[in-house]
Amino acid sequence: MKVRTRFAPSPTGKMHVGNLRTALYEFLIAKHAGGDFVLRIEDTDRERYVEGAVDIIYNTLDQTGLKHDEGPDKDGGFGPYIQSERQASGLYLEYAKKLIESGDAYYCFCDKERLESLKTTVSDDGKEITVYDKHCLSLTPEEVQANLDAGKPYVIRINMPTEGTTTFVDDLYGEITVENKELDDMILIKSDGYPTYNFANVVDDHLQEITHVVRGNEYISSSPKYQRLYEAFGWEVPKYVHLPLITDEEHKKLSKRSGHSSYEELVEQGFLPEAIVNYIALLGWSPEDNKEIFSLDELIENFDYLKINKSPSVFDINKLKWMNGEYIKAMDNEKFYEMALPYVKEVITKDLDLNMIMDMVKTRIELFPEIPEMIDFFEEMPDYDIEMYTHKKMKTNSENSLEVLEELLPILEGTDDYSVDGLHDLVFEYIAKKECKNGQALWPLRTAVSGKQMTPAGAFEIMNVIGKDETIKRIKIGIEKLKNA
Repeated sequence: MKVRTRFAPSPTGKMHVGNLRTALYEFLIAKHAGGDFVLRIEDTDRERYVEGAVDIIYNTLDQTGLKHDEGPDKDGGFGPYIQSERQASGLYLEYAKKLIESGDAYYCFCDKERLESLKTTVSDDGKEITVYDKHCLSLTPEEVQANLDAGKPYVIRINMPTEGTTTFVDDLYGEITVENKELDDMILIKSDGYPTYNFANVVDDHLQEITHVVRGNEYISSSPKYQRLYEAFGWEVPKYVHLPLITDEEHKKLSKRSGHSSYEELVEQGFLPEAIVNYIALLGWSPEDNKEIFSLDELIENFDYLKINKSPSVFDINKLKWMNGEYIKAMDNEKFYEMALPYVKEVITKDLDLNMIMDMVKTRIELFPEIPEMIDFFEEMPDYDIEMYTHKKMKTNSENSLEVLEELLPILEGTDDYSVDGLHDLVFEYIAKKECKNGQALWPLRTAVSGKQMTPAGAFEIMNVIGKDETIKRIKIGIEKLKNA
């Protein structure tokens, strides 16, 4: 059977990093096997629905290159691909009633007050859970019909066995068995007529011939219920692939508080979609050769989902920054100039060689928003502390820096060749005559013309960009600062 995976997000807001990784792995599993990647919008939870969230889903998939083969905008013969549209046709209620007929489901008319009175137990992970007591399972067909005729609100529940075990197989975790007494009679159809997430998933996955169900391992506990539904319908069970948790640096679940839990946040911070996809692919999977930089086509070729690690993956923002920097370095200049120019123009209004400035920062930035702070000194000399002239490794201090600047000033005033090579030759001729270390001349010179501890280029490149007049002006300011000290 042709491999078919589906990405079935709920339109509830931003695209969480975990959801994007699920989409990526589903895409890679399908494309590696020459199969289909299906987009299905699961919008049956109307309380959590967020206006505009569907557009976020489409935009994210488009920007990251995860092109779906079928979806609401690409009918492949398995539509509709929006659950609310499928629900409107009565599809889910029809299948729930089939389970009622077979004795695998039943109507439940219990009101909120009775449900809240049920005994609450504590699960192994410390969470409180309410287990339904099958009260309405004992209703006679006549009683059920009378309630329906009276318009009494109801839900439809699955009739879980209370004895024995249920076993399912996950391609990563292997065979997992649970005691049936731990399984609650989960709701299939809610009182508003909408299907629950779990029930709609099973029906849609079967009807759309999904072969691999990929999701976070927080759904492992729900898998026995999925298994019981497949068995009740007599349907073939798809392959389960449960993905490891993504945590922050403190090994806690990646949350909104981290500031980088969603794709949108990362893009707003200046991360490239290609770098985000590359990095997220490695949150749980790695190739045998430990290669780290992958194009999407290379990921398709190399991805083997059976090599996914079961241990939680740590989202290291600094590692992502490094990777983003590598993508920037590899970017062709035309595209780089186009993306960098708005950041350059934030701080530079003078008639300077902007391309040269952008060339300087290309190999030094990890994020485009770092550019303004790195280059603002080209526009206007910042005020700075003369302590910057002291550098133990360069063996410079305020005294010898003043001497160097006073000696270089007339030399630089006496030339009109402010090319990088011309300035290099001139200053190094001075260094040779003075018989000093290179750094003893270059450190105070760069400090004087930039006013910064760290710059994207050396003194000659900076002087070339700002020109003779500005260079002389800044060196005189430096000399004055050092004299006054």
